[in-house]
Amino acid sequence: MKTSAKPAGVLVLLIAASCVPFIADGYWLSIAVTIVMYTALSTSWALFSGPTHLIALSTGAFYGVGGYLVATGMSDFGASFWTMAALAPLAALLLAGAIGVATLRLSGVYFVIFTLGLAEMIRNLVSWVQNNFLGSRGLYVLTELEERHIYWMLLAVTAAIFLFGWRLGRSRMGFALRILGNDEEVARHVGIDTARTKILLFMSTGFFAALVGAIVAPRYYYIEPNVVFSPELSFLVVIMALLGGTRHLWGPLLGVVPFTLLWETVSATFPNATTMMLGVAFLAIVYLIPDGITGLAAKLKPRRLS
Repeated sequence: MKTSAKPAGVLVLLIAASCVPFIADGYWLSIAVTIVMYTALSTSWALFSGPTHLIALSTGAFYGVGGYLVATGMSDFGASFWTMAALAPLAALLLAGAIGVATLRLSGVYFVIFTLGLAEMIRNLVSWVQNNFLGSRGLYVLTELEERHIYWMLLAVTAAIFLFGWRLGRSRMGFALRILGNDEEVARHVGIDTARTKILLFMSTGFFAALVGAIVAPRYYYIEPNVVFSPELSFLVVIMALLGGTRHLWGPLLGVVPFTLLWETVSATFPNATTMMLGVAFLAIVYLIPDGITGLAAKLKPRRLS
C-alpha cells in the first residue's frame, strides 16, 4: 500500500476536519460522524486485506465486541465509559490474535466464510447468554457525550490509523507485506514469517474496529446484539474500501464519502432497497472498477498526458 502524502497537506485537512462540528449540526453532523467512522473502519480494513488479498468480513464482529463490552461494563458493572473504551479494544486485540492463529492459515473462500460467520456466531452467543442467564436482551449506554464529542474522538482514531499505516509502509513489516502481497511463496522462501505478519496485522484491524465500536456505543443509547453485530456493516466497509481503492493509504476515503451519501439517500428514500444496493455495488466494483477510484485515476492519467 502506497503512503505518499504531503505532511503539511494532511495537517491542513485534519485541522479543517476538526472544525466541522462548529459549522454543521443536526443531520449534517450526523453524516460527518458516519463518514469519519467508516473512514477509520475502511482504512484499517485495507491495511490488512489490501496487501494480503484476504477479504475479511469480520469488521462487524470486532465493532460489536467494542460496543457491547462498553454497554455491558456500564450497565451491569457500573464502570465508566472511559474505562470500558480502553479495555474493549484490548479484549478485541486478544480475540483477533486467537482467531488469527486459528484461521489465517486458511486461504481464499474458506477465510471469507469463516469471518462472515464470526459476527453471527458472537451475536447468537451474546443473545443466548442474555436470554438464558441475564433475563434481558439489550443494554443502555447513557453518557453526557454529544455527537460532536464522538466526532472528535473518531477523528483522532482515524488520524492514528493513518499515522499507523504511514509508519507501517516505511517499516520492515511493510516491506514484508509488499513481498507477501505479490507472492506468498516467494515471501516464505526469503525468510518472512508470513503467518506471524498476517496475524499481527489482523490484530491491529480488530483493535481499531473495536475502538471505533466502543466510541460509537453512546450514539445508540440502547444496544442490542442485532444492532452492533450487524453483518451489513462488514459489507459496507469492504465496499467502501474497494470503491476507493486499497493500493493507497488514502484510497478508502475516496470510497467512503460518496458511498455514505448515496447510502443515506437510498436508506431514507427507499429503505427496502438497501440490500439490493449492496449487491449492485459489489457487481459494479468487480466488473467496472476492480482497482477502485484510485486505480481508475492511475489508468486515465497517461491518456491525459498523451
